[in-house]
Amino acid sequence: MDIIKPKKRPLIKHPLMLGGAALAFVAFTSTLLLLPDSAYKVERERLMLGTVQRGDLQVVVDGYGRLRSDKQTLITALTAANVEKIMLRPGAEVQSDSIIMQLSNPELMRDLDAAETSLEQEEANLRRLVLNNQRDVLAEEAILAELNSNYQVIKLRREAEDELVKSGVVSQLTYQTTVLRQEQMKKRVDLQKQRINHLRKVAVESELIQREQINQAQTQLQSIQQRTDRLTVRAGLDGILQRLPVELGQGVNPGQELALIGSETDLLALVQVPQSKAEQLEVGQPAEIDTRREKVEGVVTRITPEVRDGNIEVEIAFSAGAPESARPQLNVDARIFTATMEDTLFVERPINVQRHSEANLFLMNENEEEASLQPISFGEESGRYIQITQGLNEADRIILSDMTHFNEAEHILIVD
Repeated sequence: MDIIKPKKRPLIKHPLMLGGAALAFVAFTSTLLLLPDSAYKVERERLMLGTVQRGDLQVVVDGYGRLRSDKQTLITALTAANVEKIMLRPGAEVQSDSIIMQLSNPELMRDLDAAETSLEQEEANLRRLVLNNQRDVLAEEAILAELNSNYQVIKLRREAEDELVKSGVVSQLTYQTTVLRQEQMKKRVDLQKQRINHLRKVAVESELIQREQINQAQTQLQSIQQRTDRLTVRAGLDGILQRLPVELGQGVNPGQELALIGSETDLLALVQVPQSKAEQLEVGQPAEIDTRREKVEGVVTRITPEVRDGNIEVEIAFSAGAPESARPQLNVDARIFTATMEDTLFVERPINVQRHSEANLFLMNENEEEASLQPISFGEESGRYIQITQGLNEADRIILSDMTHFNEAEHILIVD
């Protein structure tokens, strides 16, 4: 049986087909050659772009914190006591005489009664002493009166005997005896006067000593009375009860905090600022405080040198007084204006770029279908913007996104 073998068809029927295939291969190869050797592709929607702008750039340091009363009163326990009643809680508006809580101390009340009794006893002792001194002085004055009377009698007798002794009616012995008695009586009168003067001085001194005892008793009573009065805890300041770190029935010790009162109108902003920004800050710089409801002008009044958790604390005062929305302990944001750079280039800060640094970023071409790596120098930063000192021109567009996964790429293709 004969087997019929099919004829083999040629791979290329016509020379024209061969020419077409060659042209297609050349075109494909040319396209590959036109692409940059190290180009990567990235979707446009995944990129965040920024446009270089020219203008005045205000250098701003941002911070966050709370409002605090400029005038505060810290109330502490003056003596050991127990919390018997709590009338007000944190957040309550208070007047200076508002009662916040009532403390109790039975022992202190007993001390108060004892001090009152002691004062009354000392005052009674003074009255008794005055009466005794007056009585003693009167007794000595009575003796002086009697001595004066006797002295006057003997004086008259001597004056009478002055003439009689000349005429011989009275003997010389009798006369000399009278003169001696007069001198002795005069001395007794003088001594009695001195005794009375001394007695009066002693009386005055003894009364002064007793009055000092009374003063000491009064001081003791006032001290105990003050501690007793402080058992009724009052605000002492018009404002807001900010803190109350005690509970009903709790025992407190002398010096322990009972409450913190802050003024509702005299407010300051205490703002936390990164330590790295400290060198830009100065007292007197203008600022803006954002209370979430309004933005108010302020001024830096104090910068603490102490660093806590990588931050420093900056005190900002309201330039025209606190707004109505401001309250103690209110969370706020703040912007501190440290400088103004006029007519400079700036752009939104790319990810992972810091102030006064250099970085290689991708610069978009005119049709934004390709981006090439470009070295750029940066200066100061202001909020979400950063100054450009070298490497870009106005209206240039750069990629702001994190491009660390394209470390080896010098060019990237932007695809839709």
